[in-house]
Amino acid sequence: MTTPAARKPIMMLYSGMSDPYSHRTRIVLFEKDIECQIVEIDLAKKPRELGELNPYNQVPTMVDRDLVLYESNIINEYLDERLPHPPLMPVDPVSRARARLMLVRFDRDWYSLIHDITGGDKKAATKARHALRDGLTVISPIFKEQPFSLGEEFSLVDCSLAPLLWRLDRWDVELPRQAKPILDYAERIFARKSFKLSLTEAEKAMRARPR
Repeated sequence: MTTPAARKPIMMLYSGMSDPYSHRTRIVLFEKDIECQIVEIDLAKKPRELGELNPYNQVPTMVDRDLVLYESNIINEYLDERLPHPPLMPVDPVSRARARLMLVRFDRDWYSLIHDITGGDKKAATKARHALRDGLTVISPIFKEQPFSLGEEFSLVDCSLAPLLWRLDRWDVELPRQAKPILDYAERIFARKSFKLSLTEAEKAMRARPR
């Protein structure tokens, strides 16, 4: 007979200690209060089991019984559908499609800049910082009219945007004065219990100065 102490958790997440893709999945886990074992991965010393589970040897990777998932947006939607309360995507198909488009644009327009920002090429890093600054400034007025990205309710879109905003200090991205609405929005997100619980020790150290 298996004792409770010997029982493995139903869900396990392999998560990078400072990886923004992993961070957004951790926010989802804590927003939904999902019981899940989080295995922190040092990306410089990935365990062999990660490569055995995920052909791309990347984080985040989730194991749920016999199911193995990777790519954070796929994991996040799976979690939202498997444990639907509280819902993190709109109910109607049109709004869901719009939310998915926003998630794709975040990945293509902003997450794609991370490699250049954190890489060794100073010219590429400067260009990427400016692109991220300008993109966030452009969407800032949205948050004058509504508390969250899709309106009144916190969603997967906010889970995806929050890790980028948290890392602005670390990446030396300073938003202009006209971006105050999105900075105020960031503080609302950072104050959420789920966001605070999602932070690793490495991520807590990223915010060098209060805004």
